[in-house]
Amino acid sequence: MKSMMTIFIKHRCTQALSTRTLWAGISFVLLSLSGCSITKTEHTTSTHEASNVADFKPYVEIYDAEAQPYLAQNAAIKTLGQGYIWTEGPVWINKDEASKKSGYLLFSDIPNNTIMKYTPNHPVELYLEKSGATQLYEGDYSQGSNGLLLSPTGKLVLLQQGDRRVALMDADLSQPQSRFKTLASHYENKRLNSPNDAVYHADGSLYFTDPPYGLAKGLNDKRKALSYQGIYRISPTGKLELLDSSVNFPNGIGLSLDQKTLFVAVSDQQHPRWLAYDVQDDGSVSNKRILIDARKPVHQGDKGMPDGMVLHSSGNLFMTGPGGVWFVTPKGKVLAKIYTGKLTANCTLSADEKTLYLTAHDTLMSVQLK
Repeated sequence: MKSMMTIFIKHRCTQALSTRTLWAGISFVLLSLSGCSITKTEHTTSTHEASNVADFKPYVEIYDAEAQPYLAQNAAIKTLGQGYIWTEGPVWINKDEASKKSGYLLFSDIPNNTIMKYTPNHPVELYLEKSGATQLYEGDYSQGSNGLLLSPTGKLVLLQQGDRRVALMDADLSQPQSRFKTLASHYENKRLNSPNDAVYHADGSLYFTDPPYGLAKGLNDKRKALSYQGIYRISPTGKLELLDSSVNFPNGIGLSLDQKTLFVAVSDQQHPRWLAYDVQDDGSVSNKRILIDARKPVHQGDKGMPDGMVLHSSGNLFMTGPGGVWFVTPKGKVLAKIYTGKLTANCTLSADEKTLYLTAHDTLMSVQLK
């Protein structure tokens, strides 16, 4: 990353002891690194057998019997890679539709402006550089991609914090290149803040969030063009529609199994919560409501904010939040929690749903599922 840069990553930070420990303590306020020289880190990766290097031992707590068909109290939790700065946006890529066991995982390392690749039983490797900051406009900040997902046609879609757009990689997955086509970058002729996370609807429309996390001074950044943080929909014809402009810090986003409910994580330090909306036939949303109020964690002192999520075929959701990962029903009933000991930003499932992958601060982790 460039020197003398103020970086705002996902509403998290803490004390500045050194470049590495600064990022290791990311909490929930503006992180100012003016005067510090930040360079790309050397990624250190472990094999699939490595365990968490921290003193904290990750564990699972089951709160309801409904969780037991999917998650065990003694589930194996592993660290697959470490030494990044802030990991995000994991997406599973299935190599062979006939075999759900064949594939690999991609995830973002935002401050390093890279996408990493993990293939089971192999070390993590670099997949793409300049993943989200390509100096699209002079003076843009240097953060890379955040959320990653596949389009209905199998192309890689990136939520680019530096370039402040939703983009599609204009290259084959097997031959990645830092070449992109813009799907959305402006609303009413004003640049988006820093697109964060997205989910495709079965009709081909794309729902995404646009918080200020990629802007150096967040809500007060001079480059911020919009007066709000939006929840948007890109229609199947490519039209950008604003669905809700009243949420200060929209973050992770997902859809229910029947596609009739939209879920949005809100990383608001004053009122962390998950929201639910009804999805109308025209793609608009209504009946906004609180699904879960995250101000009352099971254990006092749990760290983290509502963030990324993934839908399980059971209809339940894994949602990253205070403590690690919450396993919840689509009605907001908390079935279990996975305590990671790290600020956990996002998660996704392998194609066979036997593994839950977690992007947890400076690591990539996995949780064995039933």
